[in-house]
Amino acid sequence: MKARRLDPARSEDHQGNRLVVSQGAPVLMFDFDRIIERRGTHSSKWDNMAKLSGITEADAIAMWVADMDFAAPPGVAEALTAEINRGVHGYYADTGSWAEALVVWLKRRHKLTVDPAWVTPVPGIVAGLGMLIQAVSEPGDEIVLFPPAYHAFRKIILANDRRIIDARLINQQGRYVMDLEALRRLITPRSRIVFLCSPHNPGGTVWSPEELKALALFCAEHDLILASDEIHCDLIFSHATHTPTLNAAPEIADRIVSCFAATKTFNLAGAHMGALVTSNPVLRRKIEARVAAANLTSLASFGMIATEAAWRTGEAWLDALLPYLEANRDLLHARIEKAAPGARAMKLDATYLSWIDFSGTGLAADDVADRVAKRARIFASPGPQFGPGGENWLRFNFATPRPILLQALDRLDEAFADLRK
Repeated sequence: MKARRLDPARSEDHQGNRLVVSQGAPVLMFDFDRIIERRGTHSSKWDNMAKLSGITEADAIAMWVADMDFAAPPGVAEALTAEINRGVHGYYADTGSWAEALVVWLKRRHKLTVDPAWVTPVPGIVAGLGMLIQAVSEPGDEIVLFPPAYHAFRKIILANDRRIIDARLINQQGRYVMDLEALRRLITPRSRIVFLCSPHNPGGTVWSPEELKALALFCAEHDLILASDEIHCDLIFSHATHTPTLNAAPEIADRIVSCFAATKTFNLAGAHMGALVTSNPVLRRKIEARVAAANLTSLASFGMIATEAAWRTGEAWLDALLPYLEANRDLLHARIEKAAPGARAMKLDATYLSWIDFSGTGLAADDVADRVAKRARIFASPGPQFGPGGENWLRFNFATPRPILLQALDRLDEAFADLRK
């Protein structure tokens, strides 16, 4: 998909993206270096930083929560502007176009064929997973996690009065692998669901088709539902390929619930829209009953409009973004391992969240955290919040304009300067 062509009389669009002439016609070039001031805009990432981290300096840099500091694709702004200009913002009618946009995106981008009838819109994937928990388990039942894993999984499981089974991932030469034999010893008759991040958050691992199929067959053997959170599936770097879990194990699709969203891909976290996808009609009715019980069948129009527009118009933007993120990743990993001798970045094939192990520096975890927060004035996500295996780690969000990233890296150089003497 080519970049969108715009009026040749204009030198840039309203978001500051540049127009250049290519083969005699103006083509939009996305400007990811442009710094957009987010402080004072109700940005959780920037405006909640002092409250959550204790870093109160005005020049603090936010590298924690998973949203990007880039403007969303221009087509999103155009769709929202059209809605605003209509001036009437009533209840949203789900006519099927949203699910259709997702289905077309999954087919084109991931070679996954999905029936629109399998799609249940939910107000965010974590909320949807909470509804899945309520649909197929009871208080006291068990949910399997592969820690270190996305911290919101733990919160939603405990908030629903379920127990967590931690099947720790193995760090195998800088890549995570699942230990299904260890999991076999951990599950009980009260185990109900397995939560999987695919690609993995925070490790950035892209699971192979063989790994996904092995896990799916394990779930079938033990009568478990496999919830595959694929929210980062579009953020895949070169030399890696995302395999949808439904493609890896189509023969047991009836116990797979796949989770998709445009929000991470296109920087629309505030839209709070996601989709639970399952071919199992009984399971889907149970999920939709929980959606109805929470009176969430009336969808947020702005979120639906923004995410549909992203799937329909955002591919050129994404194709331009990925090399920029990959360069940021490489820069961060090279610089931080040099700045703090002994630090090691996990091999990252997906996401914009770098997972750094500081255990080799010889510093205590608290000392590392203090250096990053107090000396460098950077808020990174603490490793322990991701569960067992997160000790001595920090997660850094590098989806930010390169001038900000370079400033952060210079500060990290200073914070660990004594280790290089």
